Amino acid sequence: MLFGMTLGLVVFFLLITLASMTGRVCDSRDSADWKPTDGGFRAP
Repeated sequence: MLFGMTLGLVVFFLLITLASMTGRVCDSRDSADWKPTDGGFRAP
């Protein structure tokens, strides 16, 4: 049971690594959570 879960986790990370190396992933963040605000409002 533990071996199967460990193997599944390793395969999962291997697939993510391969997808990243081949450019098949994208960053969907728009950086809105890092932009400064002025009293809670964003400057245009």
